[in-house]
Amino acid sequence: MALIDLLRERLTQAIAAPEAASFARGLDLAIAFGIDDATITVHCRAGVPVLAAAGTPADIKLTGPASAWGEVLAPCPPPTYHSFSSIQLRNPNFAVTGDDLAIAQARAFLEAVFANLAKPPFARVAVDLSRLTGRYHRVRSADGQIADIYAETAGQGAPLLCLHTAGADTRQFHGVMCDPELGRSWTLTGFDLPHHGRSMPPAGWDGGVYRLDQATYLDWCVSFIEQVIGQPVGLIGCSMGAGIALALAAERPDLVTAVIALEAPLRPRGRRNRFLTHAQVNGGWHSAAYVRGLMSPSSPAEDRRRAAWIYSQSAPGIYDGDLAFYSDEFDGEPIARRIDGRRTPVHFLIGHYDFSATVSDATALAEWIDGATVTEMPELGHFPMTENPPKLLEYLRPILAALRA
Repeated sequence: MALIDLLRERLTQAIAAPEAASFARGLDLAIAFGIDDATITVHCRAGVPVLAAAGTPADIKLTGPASAWGEVLAPCPPPTYHSFSSIQLRNPNFAVTGDDLAIAQARAFLEAVFANLAKPPFARVAVDLSRLTGRYHRVRSADGQIADIYAETAGQGAPLLCLHTAGADTRQFHGVMCDPELGRSWTLTGFDLPHHGRSMPPAGWDGGVYRLDQATYLDWCVSFIEQVIGQPVGLIGCSMGAGIALALAAERPDLVTAVIALEAPLRPRGRRNRFLTHAQVNGGWHSAAYVRGLMSPSSPAEDRRRAAWIYSQSAPGIYDGDLAFYSDEFDGEPIARRIDGRRTPVHFLIGHYDFSATVSDATALAEWIDGATVTEMPELGHFPMTENPPKLLEYLRPILAALRA
């Protein structure tokens, strides 16, 4: 079969997927997919995506050579060929053109199309959520703010605190927290940062623009450890959570027994854009679309949808406000250089499909910390604990067993 015919067949399959039709609602534009000189155009009309007639003018164009499209249409596309956002932001073999606002409005639909160009062979493994116990804790920060913070706990043993990513909440870690094997040696706790998930804003919030900074983030983490857990903890954080875990090890080593940094950034500049909080763009769809672009195509499709679902429920401006810390402020080098790895063991785990925090980021950070290790996870992306918990646990269990020993 000619490559253009294979692309037509896959696009027909993809736009017929229920989620593609869902994200097409409200769209009235045409998207051209070009292989060399051949083009296939998808037109969203009245919220229904269809293959358009040849010559239909396109509002957005995504073009690349046959060799690049061959990678996209492979059974498991390699990194930077696996999603619309990875192609747009990291793949020089493709050109994406069109009005920036139109691309932002269509991003959720485009990510759904790419996610359905092929069907991953793996089904989701169910998680036993009955292992979790959840409740609210009234916490006072050092600067006097008071928040009712929602936290969940599972297991028994040494305390391990799970720190969620930007714009998300502790539900991301359910697949890790509910693992019976880990629960025999560890008490796994996660909390929703104020403004996130099931934690409301602190008392007295005036409704203004939310912006997170490192000092505030550290304050809430320290306050929660001291007032709720009451003893030093191991930390497992992802992305923004990995960044603050490293900062805690540098600033408050008395509260940290070890750090497991999933998808830790070095200097993740450029993650913010003006459409993350924009009156003409559906914020839930747009933020969730970026999440989809950072995950592995081999992770179960349902788990990837659930990872994006968490982001779609974030309050307006929260993901953008978290990126003020993660993307604009965070600098891993001075933090890593201050960590005493002889006192606080540090382990980096990094997925190959993550174009936000890369293997080179983790390697550079580890070089500044005595004894730090780097474990590469070729099958995973930026949200390993959510997109494919069983695969992450294969990498995580030996590290946690060594820490307990």
